[in-house]
Amino acid sequence: MSQAQSITTPTNKSSAIALLPLLLFLATFVGAGVYHQNQGADFAFYQLSPVIAVLPAIILAFVLARQAIDKSLNQFIEGIGDSNIIAMCLIYLLAGGFAAVAKATGGVDATVALGLTLIPASLLLPGFFLIAGFIATSMGTSMGTIGALAPVAYGICQQTGIDPALMAGAVVSGAMFGDNLSIISDTTIAATRTQGCEMKDKFRENIRISAPAALLTFLLFFALGSGQTAVEAQDFELLKVLPYLTILVLAVAGLNVFIVLPVGILLAGLTAIFSGDYTAMALGKDIYAGFTGMQEIFLLSMLVGGLAALMKQQGGLNWLANGAAALIAKFSNKEQSPRAAELGMAGIVSATNLCTANNTVSIIITGSVAKDLAERHGVKKRRAASMLDIFSCINQGLIPWGAQALLAGATFKLSPLVVVSNAWYCMVLAVVAIAMVSLRKA
Repeated sequence: MSQAQSITTPTNKSSAIALLPLLLFLATFVGAGVYHQNQGADFAFYQLSPVIAVLPAIILAFVLARQAIDKSLNQFIEGIGDSNIIAMCLIYLLAGGFAAVAKATGGVDATVALGLTLIPASLLLPGFFLIAGFIATSMGTSMGTIGALAPVAYGICQQTGIDPALMAGAVVSGAMFGDNLSIISDTTIAATRTQGCEMKDKFRENIRISAPAALLTFLLFFALGSGQTAVEAQDFELLKVLPYLTILVLAVAGLNVFIVLPVGILLAGLTAIFSGDYTAMALGKDIYAGFTGMQEIFLLSMLVGGLAALMKQQGGLNWLANGAAALIAKFSNKEQSPRAAELGMAGIVSATNLCTANNTVSIIITGSVAKDLAERHGVKKRRAASMLDIFSCINQGLIPWGAQALLAGATFKLSPLVVVSNAWYCMVLAVVAIAMVSLRKA
């Protein structure tokens, strides 16, 4: 058997020690966050890049391999070069390019202005929830949405008397709702690629759970709303909203994402060029800026892919999957239990997200284990991807040390704890998701 063949041969090893690199990664990342938090640093859990935090874990994985360095290096590189990892990284680049071009050409501002023009005075609070949801679905980023919309929302609070805590909660809720659904979100990309399903299929699975939660959240914010002053009509160009609408329609229609995103980039750029206030050179620069904006998650995905390959070869992922399977079997009287497996996926990705404060990272880390659980218990790939994305979204929106809560808190001049206590969508989504999983056929 050749060396290349031996690298790809599935292993039946099961070893808890092989998970030490993962624990070291989490300890390094979380430890740095706690340290900087005690030092009073802003965005404490984001002071140390996860790309740097994962490096000691990779070194430890090489040490634990106890084999020729060349063989471990080949396994690591093969993990980096996995087709799912490479596809994931390419989609990250395209998504970053689209978001950067759409923002630079005024697409975000036009969408916000359109929403403010259409919102009646009695629906300001739930209206901002919907605007945030649409922008996040279109842009594929909750942070970008909060950064664009929160200053506007805070100004509206000062004009209308709406409680800033409620408005912050509405913006964060909408941002997490849209980010969870978006076909160009890094969480969607990570979830679908690790589980091997199509984005449109994951979207359709996701919407069955997210839509009822969003409706309940809309009604809740409507009941809590207190704004009495109408917002002045905003000037906007409907043409600049067109790229967002286009990629949403094309994605839901099932067109390949490698076609959808370039179409969106070209449409956003060409509409701005033909309007006379944008150039082809600026388009190129903005696309590249979008690429560089995805550098961290791009590199992290590759490095974690290599680390996962080493841990898998040493039996770490098998041990984790076997442990989860044993726990599921303990609480289920059937050999296969899709319901228990889905709750297991939810628990694993939630626990990881609490440690990393990054929903994309948590999905990448737990993706292999979730896929193994899905295969063992007959859970469809699209359903597994949906579970990973939904429960990482729930946790990310409810942790005070998450970037979303920190950014919203800084903008609205509130404690991050106050922000997450008003992020009603994440709470409602948790109840709806758990209920729907629990009520499904075992």
